[in-house]
Amino acid sequence: MTNKKILIVGGGPTGLMAADFAIRSGVKVTLVDSMPTFGRKFLMAGKSGLNLTMHEDGIVFQKKVTHNGNFINRALDEFGPIEVIKWANSLGIQTFVGSTGRVFPKEMKASPLLRNWITKLDEFGVLRKNRWKLKSLSNKVATFETPQGLVNEAADGIILALGGASWPKLGSTGDWKSLFDPTEVENFHASNCSFLVKWSTKMSKYFGQPLKSIKLTAGGASSRGEIVISRNGIEGGGIYSLSAPLKKGEDLKIDLLPDWEIEKIVKLLTLPRGKSSSANILRKRLRLEPIKQTVLREFAMDVFNDPVLLAKSIKSLKVPLNGTGSIQTAISTSGGVKLDSIDDNFMLRRQPGVFCAGEMLDWDAPTGGYLITTCMATGRMAGKRAVQFVCK
Repeated sequence: MTNKKILIVGGGPTGLMAADFAIRSGVKVTLVDSMPTFGRKFLMAGKSGLNLTMHEDGIVFQKKVTHNGNFINRALDEFGPIEVIKWANSLGIQTFVGSTGRVFPKEMKASPLLRNWITKLDEFGVLRKNRWKLKSLSNKVATFETPQGLVNEAADGIILALGGASWPKLGSTGDWKSLFDPTEVENFHASNCSFLVKWSTKMSKYFGQPLKSIKLTAGGASSRGEIVISRNGIEGGGIYSLSAPLKKGEDLKIDLLPDWEIEKIVKLLTLPRGKSSSANILRKRLRLEPIKQTVLREFAMDVFNDPVLLAKSIKSLKVPLNGTGSIQTAISTSGGVKLDSIDDNFMLRRQPGVFCAGEMLDWDAPTGGYLITTCMATGRMAGKRAVQFVCK
């Protein structure tokens, strides 16, 4: 153990992983967070099962992460999907691979993993502080607002893992931008987010209900995840993964019967209908449940009398969007510290000894474990480079 000290600000998966690497390297580590407990957004992610990573080749994985800094790929080279699974196993958490390749803890919860992780850090000697909010930073001295008043904390190296600007109730407020020169940061934008749709009144009965067994496409990207119809538009895993192309202006199209060939649909729609209503034909012949029928009528009512055009709409229903939902409710954000403001070691160019990692950096990734894995990978690498800096 050396007397060198690293201060880590931010107790999400990025900061926790930075602390994990640093403390194992023999330096002293203090980990602080502005919230009463650590990993609040991590626990929120666990409510849907905690998708840790993807079971896929590392190179394929890296192509899903959008950035302009090769050092992020180098971080993922050292701590990618395989390493995430091994790491979880080392904490006594067994994982499994879902049908879409997503990797989850077998317990489908975040709390056991987070509890085991923090216990391990405590055993190694990490000093933890809660309700410490960063107010200023200069010459490797951080000033915090704490329950005991203002506290100045000096360190040989400082790692900032302050998160993005989504879910401010969980600690990711993005207000840390005021600590930086304006030229060093990009404005935040919603990512992996909901999208606005102007529904007619007939859709109101379905607000809060899921639209399942569909395929969504935007540009060259596609998703088989479900979506939820909300008062303001569309949300859910199926739409989040298409955020990038949709924000670029690509059209959203929904295949309401992804496992049916269009020829089969046309054939069933052209059979004699007798006295059957269109609703009964769609329900009995195509097995389209009411919510799918209502969405179909919402955007393709004018083609209901043409079996071929109706079949095309069922297979590729264009849904007009009116922008993204609130940044506060987005799963993640893009923007933050520009990658050219840090060097290849994740260190701020204008503040030697201060490192940045995680979602506070300007990169983007879809859901599916890409976000959490990249946060942990950059946190680990920042921890590694900080140790090398203070021990040189």
